[in-house]
Amino acid sequence: MSTPNDKNTPAAAPAANFLRNIIERDLEAGTYAHRNWAGSPGDAAHHGAGQPDPAKIRTRFPPEPNGYLHIGHAKSICLNFGLARDFGGVCHMRFDDTNPEKEEQEYVDSILDAVKWLGFGWEQNGTNHLFYASSYFEFMYRAAEALIERGHAYIDQQTPDEMRANRGTLTEPGKNSPWRDRSVEENLRLFREMRAGKHAEGSMILRAKIDMASPNINLRDPAIYRIRFAEHHATGNAWCIYPMYTFAHPIEDALERITHSICTLEFEDQRPFYDWLLEHLRDAGLLADPLPKQYEFARLNLTYIITSKRKLKQLVDEKIVDGWDDPRMPTIVGLRRRGYTPQSLQMLAERTGASKHNTWIDYSVLEGCLREDLEAKAPRAMAAIDPLKLKLTNWDDVIGAGKVEPCSAPAHPHHPEFGERKFNLTPELWIEREDFEEVPPKGFRRLFPGNMARLKYGFIIECTGCEKDAEGNVTAVLAKLVPDTKSGTPGADSIKVKGVITWVSASEGVATEVRLYDRLFTEAQPDAGGRDFLEALNPNSKRVITAYLEPGLAVAQPGDIFQFERHGYFVADRKDSVVGKPVFNLAVGLKDSWGK
Repeated sequence: MSTPNDKNTPAAAPAANFLRNIIERDLEAGTYAHRNWAGSPGDAAHHGAGQPDPAKIRTRFPPEPNGYLHIGHAKSICLNFGLARDFGGVCHMRFDDTNPEKEEQEYVDSILDAVKWLGFGWEQNGTNHLFYASSYFEFMYRAAEALIERGHAYIDQQTPDEMRANRGTLTEPGKNSPWRDRSVEENLRLFREMRAGKHAEGSMILRAKIDMASPNINLRDPAIYRIRFAEHHATGNAWCIYPMYTFAHPIEDALERITHSICTLEFEDQRPFYDWLLEHLRDAGLLADPLPKQYEFARLNLTYIITSKRKLKQLVDEKIVDGWDDPRMPTIVGLRRRGYTPQSLQMLAERTGASKHNTWIDYSVLEGCLREDLEAKAPRAMAAIDPLKLKLTNWDDVIGAGKVEPCSAPAHPHHPEFGERKFNLTPELWIEREDFEEVPPKGFRRLFPGNMARLKYGFIIECTGCEKDAEGNVTAVLAKLVPDTKSGTPGADSIKVKGVITWVSASEGVATEVRLYDRLFTEAQPDAGGRDFLEALNPNSKRVITAYLEPGLAVAQPGDIFQFERHGYFVADRKDSVVGKPVFNLAVGLKDSWGK
């Protein structure tokens, strides 16, 4: 792990993960060895009639379907599904869809797609473990009535401002609501009237009765049900009261027999209520031991990005980026379109580990994971990103008028099974503009008048000069082929040169739109201290150019990834590419340019 200013590459070994130690301890102690699983979520009686649970542990990934997942969610997915996989358990895919005003089916679909793309599934032991919190609304209502009946919840009719004022502060205790000592019968009547739609939004809420003087503000009679006349994407208008997240989430875990409920550190102060609620529902006979336990880990803090849904939405709404799947976005759909692979994100999750301490991971660690994954699997190709014409003036004498010279190269230097790629050397080529200097700086080894360099996979050439336009700009480099020096022939080593030039045939190369993406922000922590993150936008985060590529790349499929030799890894855009006319996005360069 690194501070925002460190430019570390990924470590070779996984980082420490305290959650593994907890699970190993629980398995050794047999903490969850004797629990039943009835094949579906349910209460104590439901699971009591079930069979011994075939899963040694149960975890869950529980997003709210109110937006697109980002890289922090990717780590949570890898962590929860990965721990279940490694310890012979099951990870549930659960939607925390208890807020009808912000949730949409579009987000449900995108989340399921993201989890599958990352390489995980929720079917195991003959069961589809895809669940929705909204399926448990009836039990949650039943649980709330049980709390009321046992004197642990009451209807409060204070205004929001009154509740806020009476809640107290971190140093001062709160004050009891004037409605706190209502009878069980009155509380039940009012709660049932709330369900029946007889009261207006904001006129009353159901609160747990715990301790208004607790030093933990989250235990000062937290709200557990509120009135909302809103249509739910799954239950329609069946309900006009909805549970609060802090009430619903522990219940969801318990009904699903989750053993290790893993969340981020901001929920640490909520753990006492999590335990209080489940213990009281167990005492009421609704839930069975062993109850789930909540464990918190530090969220993934990655430099040069923001993960606030509100701020990401602002970037989209103000058209600062080209949608949620813009390759500069930290969303999973954006990372995928950028060229990130499931393996690279899994690698990041493994190498950043799980700890109790908030630290910052430099963006270069993520980029390093992608380079490491792609180096072994991405086929190679040549490209001229900043093209400059090269004219071989003695072509007719050496090769022959109207002829081309066939060349070939391995598709991957370390994987002969990838095969070979074939292309032609022609009288005019595209090379990189930086490969020519009319007056070379010290140590320059490529093309300048009088110097020799090798065309990669082709001949040695000798630069003889250049052509310029009226303003003195170089428009073409002039060179001569050196006969009998083609790579792979007996004369290839007859002349020693230090410079090697990549190239693309001017007549056969593919003119292609290439999008050169960079980090969206110039500051490591663009929204630190509450500042306006828009002030840290990188004006050069996207450049669109026309490059020339090897002819074989014309048939690249959307999503195909290549290493453009010398430049980096590029992916055929999933949205805008068509076969025969690809558009390529820069996924990551070959080196960390930000570390320089």
